[in-house]
Order: sequence, then structure tokens, then C-alpha cells
Amino acid sequence: MYIEYITLGTVLLLSYIGHNMTVFYATAIVLGLKILGLTTALNALGSQGLNWGIIILTAAILVPIANGTITIQTMLDAFRTHAGIIAIVAGLLAAVAGGGGVELLQNSPDVIPALIIGTMAGVLLFHGVAVGPLIAGGLTYFVLWILKAVH
Repeated sequence: MYIEYITLGTVLLLSYIGHNMTVFYATAIVLGLKILGLTTALNALGSQGLNWGIIILTAAILVPIANGTITIQTMLDAFRTHAGIIAIVAGLLAAVAGGGGVELLQNSPDVIPALIIGTMAGVLLFHGVAVGPLIAGGLTYFVLWILKAVH
């Protein structure tokens, strides 16, 4: 009956011990909403949180353009170096994988627990960043797509 509290409390404790404050704050928010019985807010976070997060992340990435740190010329210069071209291709692949990952998370919720476990392990053991579920969903999407194409 209270297993969700124990699970969230464990994630909260492990993220604190592992010094991953991003996961700690996120878990504290979810646990707080659960404890306070704010199920509408919790459900909204569950259904729209990914979209909100992507919007905030994209806005943060666009700030250097707004500040003038990145100009059209610096964007064009990205095509002139190996690292720039690799980054463009990686960005393209990440966007496609992310889209596939979102689709996978929506259509195959049975993979979510495995993605959470993998992400938590990556964050706690290897000091990764908690964007893992979306990236892992995208990678899973690519691997499944390849396996489907092979068979």
C-alpha cells in the first residue's frame, strides 16, 4: 500500500548519498506532491512534464543566441570543422532518437521501469545526468527499429 513512498524515499536517499541534486530535487517534488495528495498536479506532471521539460531545456539552449554569444556566423562556422559537423549529425540523430523515445515511452510504458533503473544506475554509479530516460528511450527505439528491420 505504501510501497510508492518507500520506493520514492529510497530514490531520494540514494540520490542524496550519490550527490545528484537534480534527481534529489525531482524526487522531492514528486514525493511532496504524493504526500500532500495533490493527485491532479502529480498527474499533470506525469502527462505533461516531459513536454514542459523539453520546452525549458530548449529555451535554455537558445539563451546564447538571445545574449549574442552565438550568432548566425558562429552557426555557419559549425560547418567548417570536423567537430562541428559531427555535432550537427549527433544533434540530428539525438533529435530523431528523442522523438522515437517519446513515442516509445507513450506507446510502450512497460519499458519505463527498465529505463528508470538504468537511468538511476547511471546517475548514481557513474555521475550521469538524469536526462537518461529520454535518451535511453531513443536508443531503445533505434535498437528496436534496427531489430525489426533485420527480421
